[in-house]
Amino acid sequence: MGRNWHHGNAAEDGDATRGWLLGHFIQPEDDIRSSRDVEVKWANHPAGEKRPDWTTGEQRTTMLLLVTGRFRLHLTEGTVDLTTQGDYVVWGPGIDHAWEALADSTVITVRWPSMPE
Repeated sequence: MGRNWHHGNAAEDGDATRGWLLGHFIQPEDDIRSSRDVEVKWANHPAGEKRPDWTTGEQRTTMLLLVTGRFRLHLTEGTVDLTTQGDYVVWGPGIDHAWEALADSTVITVRWPSMPE
């Protein structure tokens, strides 16, 4: 069994997993950060960066939380601008999304459950 705790830096620890810090994809499976219950991502996005394609067919619930900057989230239900630290959006299965950084931004994404896309 791996150790039952971990400490690190979100920007560094997520390098190998596109920013994801917790989730089923963290290996080995006995790492405390490996989870089938939840996924957590730390992401820094420079102003003007966009997700080129919409994410479709999502079967998880997602929360996007603004740490710094200004960030726009496009949902099939409408568009939301996150402009104040702490602004967040939660959406459920079946809602497609895309995003763009309106200013240099840091966001935290939480998805559950953790399962292959």
